[in-house]
Amino acid sequence: MTQVKAMTSSPRSASDGQIFGPDMLKIDLEAETQRIVQALRQQLRGQRKRGLVLGLSGGIDSSVCAALAVKAVGAKNVFAIFMPENDSDPDSLRLGRAVADAFGIESVVEDIGPTLSAMGCYSRRDDFIRSIVPDYGAGWASKVAIANATEGGFSLSYLVVADPDGNQSRHRMPHGAYLGIVAATNMKQRTRKQLEYYHADRLNFAVLGTPNRLEYDQGFFVKNGDGAADVKPIAHLYKSQVYALAAHLGVPEEIQARQPTTDTYSLAQSQEEFYFSLPWDRMDLCLYGLNHAVPAETIGAAIGLSADEVTHVLTDIGAKRRATRYLHEAPLLVERVAEIG
Repeated sequence: MTQVKAMTSSPRSASDGQIFGPDMLKIDLEAETQRIVQALRQQLRGQRKRGLVLGLSGGIDSSVCAALAVKAVGAKNVFAIFMPENDSDPDSLRLGRAVADAFGIESVVEDIGPTLSAMGCYSRRDDFIRSIVPDYGAGWASKVAIANATEGGFSLSYLVVADPDGNQSRHRMPHGAYLGIVAATNMKQRTRKQLEYYHADRLNFAVLGTPNRLEYDQGFFVKNGDGAADVKPIAHLYKSQVYALAAHLGVPEEIQARQPTTDTYSLAQSQEEFYFSLPWDRMDLCLYGLNHAVPAETIGAAIGLSADEVTHVLTDIGAKRRATRYLHEAPLLVERVAEIG
């Protein structure tokens, strides 16, 4: 196999001369756990908070974050919220409860479906869908999917609908309809975050955000929604490292085996179908390769793609970084207020 030289001295990167592949992302799991735990404790002291609140989705990221939070501050100082809505997979609530039980975390169910209905989340979304599929209504389901980024060109998004008999069709979306569907759907993440901060305020806890490195790097979050948090303890970790930590921390095996989903649309939808170019394990290696100037040919040999296909993926990563940079920015000021940091 081709060998590459890692271009960083970070302890979380591969050493010089290591064969490029999944082993490059292996880390000392106990040392990393302790590093995160110490960082969380220091961050909470700096914010004068005594615990952590997080939304538990039944997915791998929030489950690992819950386990880390308990190690950092103890189960009595961690509070979990389950926030199902009309389009949620029932498994998400069941698995979220399994995590809370496994780590002894106090929790509450906040059904946000009625709130979203009252705000017009579903009706606004459905109106935009009907501008494309006039028959869309009760008994139908939908999701948004992207084109295959390995083929190059623009990563166009498509609307996928299923009629009450389960027959699916795919439709190109006018830009205005696409923006409208996404804007309405983003109400879900922002409503969840309101509840997280409500409970954080009443407990004097900090809100824990759960993005992994892929999501954080690629802007796979909603500004002032799931992107809002006081601490983000796994934003530096590749997804494969999060899975490894899950096993190390004792996250329930069913969650470790569950494939990542958005759990946002009424049709089942994988994360790569909605946003990422490839499944998470291959995206990890593409992102790592790009970050360390590994040739496309070397990356392709490790993940079973041609150099051209990898180049298209790397181009897509760069495009998403540029397009979502604003998500990471604080509000812009006309003039810096010198007395405030």
